[in-house]
Amino acid sequence: MKNIDFTEGKSSIQSTEVLESEDTISFQTEIPKQIQQAMKAYIEKYPNWDQYRLLQAALAGFLIQKGISSRLITRLYIGNMFGSHSF
Repeated sequence: MKNIDFTEGKSSIQSTEVLESEDTISFQTEIPKQIQQAMKAYIEKYPNWDQYRLLQAALAGFLIQKGISSRLITRLYIGNMFGSHSF
């Protein structure tokens, strides 16, 4: 498994506070089958959500709970959770 280098992303989030297309990365990871099944069931129940939005909201929520204070992360979380297409 490869490690992710967070140094570049951290400085860009703090300095710009705006999510630009070049600030978006893609990564691949293995998740337990039970989580994948729960995600699939949730997305089937709420078709306005997709796997990307769900993971983005979950990661942003986790970081906020762990004390990360970034306006961008907070905006991503609130936008995903309470945006006009949330439910």
